[in-house]
Amino acid sequence: MTLDLDDIQAGALHERPSPYVGTYVLLHVSDRQDGRDLLRRLIPLLSPARAVVGRTPPAWLTVALTYHGLRALGVPEESLESFAPEFRQGMAARAEQLGDVGESGPEHWEAPLGSPDVHIALATLAPDRDALDDAVARARAAQEEFPGVEVIWRQDCYQLPTGRTSFGFKDGIGQPSVEGLAERPGESPIKAGEFVLGYPDETGSTAPMPVPDVLGRNGTYVVFRKLHTRVAAYRRYLRERAADRREEELLGAKMVGRWQSGAPLALTPDKDDPELGADPRRNNDFAYGDDVRGLKCPAGAHARRANPRDALDHEGAVDVRLHRMIRRGTSYGPMLPDGVLEDDGADRGIIFVFAGAHPRRQFEFVKTQWINDGIFIGAPQESDPLVGPHDGAGIFTIPRRPIRRRLRDLPPFVVTRGGEYCFAPSLSGLRWLAGLTT
Repeated sequence: MTLDLDDIQAGALHERPSPYVGTYVLLHVSDRQDGRDLLRRLIPLLSPARAVVGRTPPAWLTVALTYHGLRALGVPEESLESFAPEFRQGMAARAEQLGDVGESGPEHWEAPLGSPDVHIALATLAPDRDALDDAVARARAAQEEFPGVEVIWRQDCYQLPTGRTSFGFKDGIGQPSVEGLAERPGESPIKAGEFVLGYPDETGSTAPMPVPDVLGRNGTYVVFRKLHTRVAAYRRYLRERAADRREEELLGAKMVGRWQSGAPLALTPDKDDPELGADPRRNNDFAYGDDVRGLKCPAGAHARRANPRDALDHEGAVDVRLHRMIRRGTSYGPMLPDGVLEDDGADRGIIFVFAGAHPRRQFEFVKTQWINDGIFIGAPQESDPLVGPHDGAGIFTIPRRPIRRRLRDLPPFVVTRGGEYCFAPSLSGLRWLAGLTT
């Protein structure tokens, strides 16, 4: 079945340029008709996926709605009940099972994230600041026409030319190939139905789709999370446990599964290879099947947990392809200058965005079963060393010959500041929403 690229929002599938700048805006709808009229005004500003295949537009806008947002627009109850349960419940209600507890618990989230006040999410991205400002101004002009729609939150974000996040590592490398779009080296394409509703997925069936058909088809669920990163604490932890700077760099790479350049440990386990890290034809073209013990890349490393590739083939019942995600990691806040080991008090981190048709068996499964838990790698006491929910007593095992090394007392390096489950309808779905009558 061919993807309807004329109906899918470009932001759901489009590969972001590098570098780029962006803005996330959350809206509250107090007047139902104003909310619908705003969608009608925004639709001409949106690009269909076909318009951006093989090229980078000057800027692009993505529109998504929360469960409470759909209700605020007057979507019938029968339709609301047809959405995925996790979407209807909202992220705050599912925080405990996601591991968002303690400092990361909803009671500490940045207002209004995770609250029923969040109705519409707008993401605007562009290769440069001038193009972004122009796109944001057009979207803002549309919103200001309707007093019943209020801006309640904004977060600016960016990607550096190096593609590196606040922890210093190049990100966004291990994205899946989507059948019907440009293929990526190192992986056979994943069925489009894993990411867009209305198409066959890896099981041969289609994901449950919201009704009516015009609202659900060609839409996708979007997970949005603001994650604060404790970069100084991370650097101090490595510095205190390394004999020298080279070992410090190696310990960081073992935690992540890649060197800072993006070069994977699976291909270059002993030293960084910046040329490999910068080569998109090679930096994702590898497997873990020949490294079962994790001597090259620890089984508990962040990148290997998030995408075990063929490492779980021996388990028989695990199909990694059912848990692949389109991930968009975007930095926010100022970068901590190189070498600084003390926290400067600035809020910095990552805006994590996931797009997919199965939020429970994609995002939630990976987060709870692979990131937060170590049972699947035979280490039930261990969670992801970089983004896991540590309480100051975390453990990370680095296999070595003749004796493994075990890092202890891992503190939390990432703290959840808030998040939400959203739904990004197709262009025809947005027109349906805009045409609802009271």
